[in-house]
Amino acid sequence: MKVTFDRRIQTAKNIYTFWFTPEKTMRHIAGQFIELRIPHPDKDKRGDKRWFTLSSSPTDKQVSITTKFSPQNSSSFKQALDSLTPGDQLDIASPMGDFILPKDPNIPLLFVAGGIGSTPFHSIIKYLNDSGEKRDVTLIYAVSNDDEIAFNEEFSKLGDSFKKVVGSRIDADTIKTLGNVTDDHYIYLSGPEPMVEALEKDLKSGGFNKKHIYTDFFPGYTEI
Repeated sequence: MKVTFDRRIQTAKNIYTFWFTPEKTMRHIAGQFIELRIPHPDKDKRGDKRWFTLSSSPTDKQVSITTKFSPQNSSSFKQALDSLTPGDQLDIASPMGDFILPKDPNIPLLFVAGGIGSTPFHSIIKYLNDSGEKRDVTLIYAVSNDDEIAFNEEFSKLGDSFKKVVGSRIDADTIKTLGNVTDDHYIYLSGPEPMVEALEKDLKSGGFNKKHIYTDFFPGYTEI
C-alpha cells in the first residue's frame, strides 16, 4: 500500500514519531506491525526495508511509526527516514502480528515495556481510551533516563496503573511486585531483544505460567 509522509514529531529524547496518510483506509489491530520500504542511494548492508510496530491506534485516521535515532552512526535507512519531506510517497506492507489484546476482556493484563518497546502498548492503550473499551491494564515502563519516556501523556491516563522504572533493570521480582501479578494475568513483554529474552526466561523460571507470556522484541536495540 502507498502512504504519504505527513510530519515528524519528537516523542522523547532521540525518539521520533513519523505520521503517514494511507492511500486508502488501512485496517489493523492495535499492537500489529508493518514493513516500511524507503528506497535510497548508497544503502548499507541492512537494506531499504524495516519492520516497525504501528504506534498509532486503529482509531487514528493516519498511521504512525515511532523509532529511536542513535546520535552517531545511524544506518542509511534511518538517515533516509530522517530526510523525508512532506508529500513523499512510500510503500508499506499490510499490518500483521499477534501481539494484540486477548478476546476475553476480563483477563487482567500486565504490559512491560523497555525503551522503544512502548510502541505497541501506546497503540493498544490509545485504542482502549478512544474506544471506551474497559480492560484491567497495568503498564511497567523501564527507561534509562526520565527524558526517554515516550507517550507519557497517553500512558498517564492509566493513573496509578502506570509504573515507571528509571535507571535500573527489571526482573521477575520487580514485575511481580509492581504489577500485583496473579495467576490470571497475561504478561506482555516488549523491548530490546536481550531484555525481552532475559525477562521471559526469568519469568518462566520464577514459576509464571509460560502460556500467559507474550513477547515482542526489537532487533538492533541493546539498551532500555
